[in-house]
Amino acid sequence: MKRLLKYLFVCCICILNMSAMAQSASGIKGKVMCQGKGISNVVVTNGFDCVLTDTKGMYSLPYHRDACFVYVTTPAGYLPQREASLPHYYKRIDSEVENYDFTLIKNPRNDDKHICLVQSDVQAAKASDIEGYMKYLKDVRQFVGERRNSDIFVLDCGDIVGNAPAIFPSYIQASNVLDLPFYRAVGNHDMEYGVRSYEHSYKTFEEYFGPIYYSFNRGKAHYIVLNNCFYINRHYRYIGYIDERTLQWIEADLSFVPKDHLVFVAMHIPSSSTKELQFNALLPDETSNASSLYDLLAGYDAHIFSGHTHYNWNVVFNDKLMEHNTAAVCGTFWKADICTDGTPSGYGIYEVNGNKVTWSYKSAGFPIDHQFRGYPVGSSEEYPQDIIANVWNWDELWKVEWYENGKCMGEMQRFEGYDPEAKIICSDKERVEYDWIMPIKTEHLFKATPQNKNAVIEIVVTDRFGHIYKQNIK
Repeated sequence: MKRLLKYLFVCCICILNMSAMAQSASGIKGKVMCQGKGISNVVVTNGFDCVLTDTKGMYSLPYHRDACFVYVTTPAGYLPQREASLPHYYKRIDSEVENYDFTLIKNPRNDDKHICLVQSDVQAAKASDIEGYMKYLKDVRQFVGERRNSDIFVLDCGDIVGNAPAIFPSYIQASNVLDLPFYRAVGNHDMEYGVRSYEHSYKTFEEYFGPIYYSFNRGKAHYIVLNNCFYINRHYRYIGYIDERTLQWIEADLSFVPKDHLVFVAMHIPSSSTKELQFNALLPDETSNASSLYDLLAGYDAHIFSGHTHYNWNVVFNDKLMEHNTAAVCGTFWKADICTDGTPSGYGIYEVNGNKVTWSYKSAGFPIDHQFRGYPVGSSEEYPQDIIANVWNWDELWKVEWYENGKCMGEMQRFEGYDPEAKIICSDKERVEYDWIMPIKTEHLFKATPQNKNAVIEIVVTDRFGHIYKQNIK
């Protein structure tokens, strides 16, 4: 009798295991709905495979042993449910859950026109840094209030904290004041260090913010958020790199995006700081295999958003691809409200209309027309006889001119050098506290030599969209 009972027990265990295995092997299924009705042609993914919902909003994904989440690429016209700044477009996979249903919200605004705010490198490491972040958010909140009828969201390009995961909740709570969805990328200072592999480095981030790569749509714009911080298992060592799993997913994701749509890619480490790729396998400040990403974006009008460097810089690769490296929210690591290249702490504003986009940089605490800073003769140690202009959002289609006593003297000469104010701040070690904080050379500086040192000098800057900004130099 005991032998029979033991045999029956073993049979039951086997049947249960086989049932669980069959359930797992059958994959993931569910429904995407809005107001109780299924939504067709919505992309759903497990991070490896991408499928479309059917006419009833149903989907089925194959089983993948390494999949941790099932998530929706929110279609144009819809929004994910959210808890304050956290959009709930994903669900963690649980072996005991059979169906993964998603309920979307109809966007009350026409998202063909929308505004994407891009920020990077909050890099909060302690409570006082969060106080600085809240002060910065007051400027963002004022901007949002002035555009209250617009469809607005925030892209955060990472380094949310400074090697301090315990600060994540405080950062989230502070961000909630905007009552906007935040879509966040992993920064190198958001990773776990001391773990045994790259795959373990982003687990804490996932606990708070979900998948490390995902996408969503607004109107005729497709947004992709990536992790390109590749931990190489040495203390604080990483490279800029996009792994094959992510590249395959991007390829699958883009297969559903029409070529006449804009594509925006947000990640932490820049793809490249120049038009010429540096083929080096161990780059911590550029993405070593960026050309693989460029190949996938070919055929689209695409823009890359990045951070990491703590300075502002634009790279126009060609007429279809551009990168916007965004200055740090934390300025000089919360010791000054300008970055080490002289760019004020701030954020990028990208206004999308259909499949067209215009942009500007908003300096926190300044009006929107604060697009450069002029310095009088004697401000620069390198060029003491020249006036200097720091035009932080410059690219090749901008024009920087100067006037002496009302007469146009032509365009100022671009050069690589130090911003005078940043150099002074970084030299004050009592203020910046850390010895490793140094000013960095930037190529968005301009100079000119006045003929009359007592003349009235005016600098006139015209951006690529024809907006004109002026400043008198005293």
